[in-house]
Amino acid sequence: MPNPPSADVARAMILPLALAQFICSYAGTAMNVAIAPMARDLDTTVFGVQASITLFTLTMAALMIPGSKLTDVWGRKRCLVAGLLLYGTGALLAALAPGLGVMILGNALLEGVGSALMIPPIYILVTVMAPDLATRARYFGVVSGAGALGAATGPLIGGLITSLFSWRASFLLQVIVIAWIIVLIRRLPAPARTGPAPSFDVTGALLSAAGLLLVVLGVLLSTTYGWGAARSDVVVAGRVVIDEGGISPVWPTLTLGALTLASFAWHLHRAERRGREPLLHLRLFRDRAANLGLGTQAVQWLVMQGTFFVTAVYLQDALGYNAVMTGLVLTPATAGILASSAAAERFARNRTQRTLIIAGFVLTVAGMATLLALVAAGTGIWRTVPGLLLAGLGLGTMLTASVNLVQSSFPDHDQSDISGMSRSVSNLGSSLGTALAGSVIVSAAHPGAHPYAASLVVLLVIAVGGLLVSVLLPRTPAPSPSPSPTQSPAPEQPH
Repeated sequence: MPNPPSADVARAMILPLALAQFICSYAGTAMNVAIAPMARDLDTTVFGVQASITLFTLTMAALMIPGSKLTDVWGRKRCLVAGLLLYGTGALLAALAPGLGVMILGNALLEGVGSALMIPPIYILVTVMAPDLATRARYFGVVSGAGALGAATGPLIGGLITSLFSWRASFLLQVIVIAWIIVLIRRLPAPARTGPAPSFDVTGALLSAAGLLLVVLGVLLSTTYGWGAARSDVVVAGRVVIDEGGISPVWPTLTLGALTLASFAWHLHRAERRGREPLLHLRLFRDRAANLGLGTQAVQWLVMQGTFFVTAVYLQDALGYNAVMTGLVLTPATAGILASSAAAERFARNRTQRTLIIAGFVLTVAGMATLLALVAAGTGIWRTVPGLLLAGLGLGTMLTASVNLVQSSFPDHDQSDISGMSRSVSNLGSSLGTALAGSVIVSAAHPGAHPYAASLVVLLVIAVGGLLVSVLLPRTPAPSPSPSPTQSPAPEQPH
């Protein structure tokens, strides 16, 4: 890996990178509290607005791997700036949208493509500009904390802005933040290219995009149609293709997605055998630690987004809270994530990433169990605080450690590949968490049942599964403590 930039340059880059991650995560949740007024102002239906939000998720998830590869083709800073410009243009169009068509163009397509271009460079730049594992943990802690903060406070900030001004002002806020980020990074040096620009694997990009789109779409369809028998008729182009009670469209869509991804893997194998530059190198999948780390990432985002979703729906549907109050009740979880993310560097200097991931899962499982137990005993808001705080501390601890483990497992020339894979896995986990929690709530919503508790139990079981995966991570020596000014620095531990 080439020498990292100076400490001053690295510190200057962290703020814009964290802001970029924050705004992408914020956009994924803020609009969910403004669906009704958006539908009214755009003269469309709630379904139309939800379709735009869903298309944003699909576009971002489908293009994350090709977007990451473009960092090698265009350069990392140029790719980041291109993503910011596309995202800002899309947010401005969405803010001024007279109807659903312009909203879909701005929010779903331009913001989705912009996110896919700018998120991978964030994680690549953090990896290559940090001189050691502990410093990298500090930077990843800032970026991961910003992402979690954006996702958690999206409903709160979005609800406040919509209530005080308009949903359009929320998109204008995104434009302002994007403009600020561009100003912050424009004078920063672009990382030097370590070799010639590779060719871009168009076939691989199409196959990966189609496969990921189908997989994420299949997951999202579960919220509407369920995982077993279809809850309602499946209508395509005005025709019923699956009757109510038939097989859920989730499974045909997931199967088609899996077959497409299998074709993508075969294409990568053939490209490597013929000496061509593939979209992803298959050597990524030969690293046991990275593979297990990707699994823990998927579970972490699934559990976090699912828990936030269940809690938010419970507070709004069962207790009648508005979006602002719901965001305030979720504050302990946000505070826990931020606190543990801020301590990421200190943790990484004294503990291995494996230990931190295991500890994070233990805290998260304990927090979810506490939340279940205390809320079952009564409805006082104070009963949610201990569980949410514990879960937040656990999530912040392992989110940073997992991404640090995965990104640090590969040299500079593989960073575009692993960054795209890492972000795709995290997006898939987020989508699955929300969809799974929502489908369990709907399935268990009958007289005498406890749908929110059932959904949280499912997420708790998945979190325990993530804990078991983390135990399988290979053991590595704990990092040496930072030397005092009078000591010679110890050699960097391998990672």
